[in-house]
Amino acid sequence: MGSVEQAVREDIEAIGGLVGVEPTLAEMAYRLAADIDAGGGDDGRLLPALNKELRATLKQLVEGRPAEDEDDDLADLDQPD
Repeated sequence: MGSVEQAVREDIEAIGGLVGVEPTLAEMAYRLAADIDAGGGDDGRLLPALNKELRATLKQLVEGRPAEDEDDDLADLDQPD
């Protein structure tokens, strides 16, 4: 496993539990990263396209996640009980 694939795997693991199409997107990201690590095919001419697709895949993974709730005990003070 190359350095890009390892980094992608660590980043996706840090996201947490994957749901819906996220496992598929994760597998796509792993494959793209492995192809990048392998040199990008066609004497490296595919590297720009692979990088672009990996960025888009990771972006879709992150943007599809629900926003994290901030742990603020005072956030609901304006709400009547």
